[in-house]
Amino acid sequence: MDHEDEEMDRGDIENRDSIIRHGDGDGDGEERGRDISFNSNSESNDDSLGQPLLSHKSRVNATSQIAIVGAKVCPIESLDYEIVENDLFKQDWRSRKKVQIYQYVFMKWTLVLLIGLATGLVGFFNNIAVENIAGFKLLHMTNLMLKNEYRLAFISFAGINLVLALCAASLCAFFAPAAAGSGIPEVKAYLNGVDAHSILAPSTLFVKIFGSIFGVSAGFVVGKEGPMVHTGACIANLLGQGGSRKYHMTWRWLRFFKNDRDRRDLITCGAAAGVAAAFRAPVGGVLFALEEAASWWRSALLWRAFFTNAVVAVVLRSLIQLCKSGKCGLFGEGGLIMFDVNSAEPSYNSTDLLAVMILGVLGGVLGSFYNFLVDKVLRTYSIVNEKGPAFKLLLVAIISILTSCCAYGLPWFANCTPCPIGLEDDCPTVGRSGNYKNFQCPPGHYNDLASLFLNTNDDAIRNLFSSRNSAEFHLSTLFVFFSAMYGLGIVTYGIAIPSGLFIPVILAGASYGRLIGTVLGSVSSLEVGYFALLGAASFLGGTMRMTVSLCVILLELTNDLLMLPLMMLVLLISKTVADSFNSGVYDQIVKMKGLPFLEAHAEPYMRNLTAGDVCSGPLITFSGVEKVSNIVHALKFTKHNGFPVIDEPPFTDAPELCGLVLRSHLLVFLKKKSFVKNQVLAGSQILRTFHAFEFAKPGSGKGLKLDDVEITDEEMDMYVDLHPISNASPYTVVETMSLAKAVVLFRQLGLRHLCVVPKKLGRPPIVGILTRHDFMPEHILGLYPHVESHNKFVNDDVVLCGNSSQKLKRGNSC
Repeated sequence: MDHEDEEMDRGDIENRDSIIRHGDGDGDGEERGRDISFNSNSESNDDSLGQPLLSHKSRVNATSQIAIVGAKVCPIESLDYEIVENDLFKQDWRSRKKVQIYQYVFMKWTLVLLIGLATGLVGFFNNIAVENIAGFKLLHMTNLMLKNEYRLAFISFAGINLVLALCAASLCAFFAPAAAGSGIPEVKAYLNGVDAHSILAPSTLFVKIFGSIFGVSAGFVVGKEGPMVHTGACIANLLGQGGSRKYHMTWRWLRFFKNDRDRRDLITCGAAAGVAAAFRAPVGGVLFALEEAASWWRSALLWRAFFTNAVVAVVLRSLIQLCKSGKCGLFGEGGLIMFDVNSAEPSYNSTDLLAVMILGVLGGVLGSFYNFLVDKVLRTYSIVNEKGPAFKLLLVAIISILTSCCAYGLPWFANCTPCPIGLEDDCPTVGRSGNYKNFQCPPGHYNDLASLFLNTNDDAIRNLFSSRNSAEFHLSTLFVFFSAMYGLGIVTYGIAIPSGLFIPVILAGASYGRLIGTVLGSVSSLEVGYFALLGAASFLGGTMRMTVSLCVILLELTNDLLMLPLMMLVLLISKTVADSFNSGVYDQIVKMKGLPFLEAHAEPYMRNLTAGDVCSGPLITFSGVEKVSNIVHALKFTKHNGFPVIDEPPFTDAPELCGLVLRSHLLVFLKKKSFVKNQVLAGSQILRTFHAFEFAKPGSGKGLKLDDVEITDEEMDMYVDLHPISNASPYTVVETMSLAKAVVLFRQLGLRHLCVVPKKLGRPPIVGILTRHDFMPEHILGLYPHVESHNKFVNDDVVLCGNSSQKLKRGNSC
């Protein structure tokens, strides 16, 4: 979100040397002089490349409360997915008429329609731009080579690539650092509840669109598919929040969606639409959002995402028909990738099944090793990128020159091949894209390696998937191209340009798949194009660890449902093999960036701790009718987002938890100065003064801050009734609940705050508050560094006391 509020959650640390206070089993406050911020500098023996990016020696703070966005370290908040059921909310829903309810439903469907239209148009614009820019570049180089101006051809080819690369890098370095990379890890973290600065801002959307066009046109081994997912999410965010206050684009009629819950659903639809626009795979886009992107799903969201992708499919289909008339320049029918492998019915025997299983194992091994190398390269690049924009541009320039040298230089080592009989009209290809590039060969011959390198990525994939000529590519050509795509894909990802991983992985996988198919040509019933498709599937499964969505995306791409059994088999094998080595590439990047992502399962050591063991303190609470000066002081000297509200005598017989009030709601209260002179209940007056929309969460632009509120000395001594704006039904857990159970509850409900209440009577009504950061391993293991090692030796008959390493037989008390 493009807002400037940098407050952290309730569990954030007031300062780095704060003393953490927990309630022990007897109800007495026990002070622990332990700093919960976990600094990896104390681990002097650890390899810096093996630590999270945030723990590099140049970092000061290595807690989960900060993360890398672009090349900058930014504070991280959580999103408020929980419905705040306060008196104002209940009054608003009771007062809504049927017309307003229908308006809300109508606007929600209208928004998903607009998201589909906008994402489809942007996807088509991207493809037209890439095909025309890259087509002009390749055509200019080819014309120079036909005149035997080989040196000038290379200079122009490399020069155009370098200019395009620096344009993409300049946009990312100076305007929107958050637009660099794929964007899928950031969208995945956002849908998990992580709010990182500017990842969905309008500036990020602009740079993502044009940076992706320049980067792909520059010949980098990157795809536009990952950036399209991020683009779709940015479009959904811009529409869902009613525009941007920062850029003076706002629509007041979208006030219904001023909450994180509705925006989350819209952004999920936007991410699905991005996949549909990139691959022309509407069903695959829905499944991608379900399997990889979204952390929460329900049937209503499935229906809206399906509708969004259907709109994208209609838009793309209509625009493709327009381009068939030749009105799109060099675009033609290319760019919007659709690979017709073969119209013949595939048949396979036992040898083919064995080859498919070998492809699955090979894809799992190569994919896990690919992820390992990407991890190391990203950590190295982060050191370079954080030095400033000049170093980012320098790194991009080096990779651009390296890519140009490989694309132009390696085909010179390939032998010229005579054109196949019967394809005299298509071979060699001169002045257009095609399978048979002439390069430096004599008439009637083609250079098979140039046909792969000196084409757009989409055309290169078409060439690899084609079965028209099974002997089109030599074994050495396929091996060289696979090695180049594998290596260049690794070193390119992480530089300061929008870059996707799908296309590099498909190129590398299709290369070794076709290589194996060519070797087995004499004993196999499957054509080489099918082997290339299965190789791409195996490598995708080994790197990204998706199964259902990848299977459907590839089947929609190739329009060949008969390959379904083999596709399922190779994806299952590759994912199983790769999972035994490391995690998926997007999961690794989320972890490297320091984004506090909550997994669907709990770590084993969390079973040895309770909720009361890790909640942060000291706890700051408000009375039901609180003095203004106390509220201002708490907001000024803490960065907590939520504060418990406790009713005390004379309003109640004994202290009791009244609810939870948010910082943003308190600021609205103070801004409007709805104060009373005496400590009395004033709920009815407040309900008449305020409307629920006044407490809606702001979108892009500057939100309300304490500096915007002016309180006089006389007003400081007045009181505020917090009951009408307090969430009267916050989620609570007892302090003895296991931490493993608490984290699963927290994640599945999409919470930002989880109140911990005492087990016994006679104690304060709330022990502490758990937030996302309290569940992070660096916080838990910082408090209890030996709990993970103890977990390895604990059997079913032994348990650990929560606050100690004392081992006890089950049934005994600590």
